[in-house]
Amino acid sequence: MLVDGLVESNRVIWPTHRTWGIITMFAHRRNLMPTLRSSPRTSALLLLLATPVVTQGQVRQGLCSDGFGVFQTSFFGVKVTVGAAKKEGFATRACSATLEWGKNSLPVVPEAAAVDIDALGVDLGLESPIVALQVKNSDADWFVTYKIYSLEKPPRLLRTVSGGSSFNAADTDLDGRIEIWTDDAGAVNGMDRLSVGELDFPPTTVLRFEKHKLIDVSAEFQSFFDHQIAQLRGELDSKQLGDFRNSDGKLSPTPSLSVEQMHHWRLTKIKVLEIVWAYLYSGREQQAWEALAEMWPPSDLDRIRSLILNARTVGIRSQVEGVDAKPRLHVKKFAYIYETAAESNGRPQDPTEPTSRNLRADVKPQAILLRRLVVGEMPLPQSEEMVDIVIDAAGKVRSAKTVGNKDRDLMNDCAGWKFIPAFKDGRPVASRMRLALNYFR
Repeated sequence: MLVDGLVESNRVIWPTHRTWGIITMFAHRRNLMPTLRSSPRTSALLLLLATPVVTQGQVRQGLCSDGFGVFQTSFFGVKVTVGAAKKEGFATRACSATLEWGKNSLPVVPEAAAVDIDALGVDLGLESPIVALQVKNSDADWFVTYKIYSLEKPPRLLRTVSGGSSFNAADTDLDGRIEIWTDDAGAVNGMDRLSVGELDFPPTTVLRFEKHKLIDVSAEFQSFFDHQIAQLRGELDSKQLGDFRNSDGKLSPTPSLSVEQMHHWRLTKIKVLEIVWAYLYSGREQQAWEALAEMWPPSDLDRIRSLILNARTVGIRSQVEGVDAKPRLHVKKFAYIYETAAESNGRPQDPTEPTSRNLRADVKPQAILLRRLVVGEMPLPQSEEMVDIVIDAAGKVRSAKTVGNKDRDLMNDCAGWKFIPAFKDGRPVASRMRLALNYFR
């Protein structure tokens, strides 16, 4: 079940007749309709639209997929529109994105299978607020293209990055510096006959613009990679690892091997590679090769090491201007989180936040995408739900807490919500806001 929020400036865009058609098709099991409530406590309008789904594969991803979904807003005089591509005035089963200013128009994505906005109005360190689009050219693609446009007049294409399965801009340390989290899935897809669809952890890559140059800063976040490594090592079966180490590494089919055994070895092989990638992509090359030597068949070490290095060379690493290989000590510090409503004065002070109560944003966040996924016959709340969320300077939800109840599913869904961030003195800042959610049948 999806709940989408589509906001045009401060006005909700209600679905078109074509959109209602697909909603009706999915809604045959339940008659769940949205309600919209605006209150002094609600700093963005929220459209809640519930439609049943059966599997995750049927869920529309992003703002527009296969021509369904629409978003439009204006930012400093530049109108951003994502919606169905049109042919001879009629909507098609494809998506498009357009930037307009005055009487001028720039079709930044003329036609694609899916288009999503990852960030809007955000400062990536490029001296201009931007809109970052994720573009999936066809339904068969595993990967998306990340296109960054300036929101100035006229808008300009500032950067294109490709090869990741997804991109996510985030103010990771709440220090105002935005990182772009992605993976090198395109580089490792097909490596040694492994599909990216089989991987739990394609090689994570963290990017950041520094002095207008795109830098790989993955090594700054080694604790993230350490968590992956610990999880993967905990999932390795010692017997299967020993058996895999006695194989040829390529896992060439032989009559003596059962399908089940080959499957277990393949899973082990994937986990070993993911551990090696986690060390390698986080700037610890020596530890990567030590882990490879510890777990990989000795006779196949040179071959697989060469494949790993070649994949990294032609992947996202080939699209950056530099690599910061120095690990960084992330010291716990106060993060300045700006309030967006006067009622928050009654909220208990979080001891991890600054003691100042005079942090007020000049411009409140605006919703880009609000979505809930409810599986099968999961009941919806019968009364209003209130949720306090913290939104970082990239417009991503960093924490969420329901008021008066414990809806863990809602907390999980909040993690995927996206906003135009709050602004203070003309710059994006982290902020807190409260949303009032209502459902009725």
